[in-house]
Amino acid sequence: MSTLAEQFRQDGFLLIRNFLDKSVVENIYREAREIFAVQIKHVTGRTVDIDDRDAFENAMFEFFQKDFTAFRNTGVTVQHSLSLHQFAVSEKIVNLLKEVGIEQPVIGARPAMQFNSRFLSKDGSKHWKLDAHQDWRTGQGSLDSTVIWFPMVDAGADLGALQVIPRSHTWGLLESSTSGYQGGITAQLNDEDFVQTEFQVGDLLIFSAFLVHQSGNNITNNIRWSVQLRYNNLAEATFIERGYPMAYIYKPEAELVTPNFPTVEQLEAVFASPTPAV
Repeated sequence: MSTLAEQFRQDGFLLIRNFLDKSVVENIYREAREIFAVQIKHVTGRTVDIDDRDAFENAMFEFFQKDFTAFRNTGVTVQHSLSLHQFAVSEKIVNLLKEVGIEQPVIGARPAMQFNSRFLSKDGSKHWKLDAHQDWRTGQGSLDSTVIWFPMVDAGADLGALQVIPRSHTWGLLESSTSGYQGGITAQLNDEDFVQTEFQVGDLLIFSAFLVHQSGNNITNNIRWSVQLRYNNLAEATFIERGYPMAYIYKPEAELVTPNFPTVEQLEAVFASPTPAV
């Protein structure tokens, strides 16, 4: 067993410095901002420079306030960006998973991109700051389910980088509230047991889905942009015995999300032959 695998098994997590190619991270981050920029212009009328972080994120906050439904849908669309999905199954990531002991990796849930800020919170929702939890409860896959998390911007305590309890992955599945987006652990935890992580772009955190962790408190006016990837191990005995259960359920809306759409005329316009150039 490699030193990396031994440390991972012992502590339940690894924070690997300079693991990622920064240009790959920037590509994922840029595609997400480009997608948002289209809808920001559509909803607010503003054309924003995606490389001007403060101006762009202020436009994000305005978009959120003006059309929450469009913002939510755009946020979901970002989860399906090609760069994100290509990265999730890249050779570099698969090799890392195998190095820490995931013999036969399989995606446990769709790759996720998060953009957390108190200014992107509706009606007091705490979706932007999750309480202590274990990711296995929502995935329920192999016992060695593994999570990869990294920010796409430099992130420390001020921006709300993750806080983890080392070796808590051996505590078993802890009792948890089932309310809200992510059920929080109801058992008493000691604040001093949490370790605050710090990241530069290119750093990566890989951890057991049983590791107790929580969001830090983003006290800045900026968004904490991050990526989370989840994997199961197809070779893990209990996962095989349980018939490869899948706790995530993806299904289409029962009704048309845009009533009376599309019209025949709209389809004809989309598929019409282009007018030859003169």
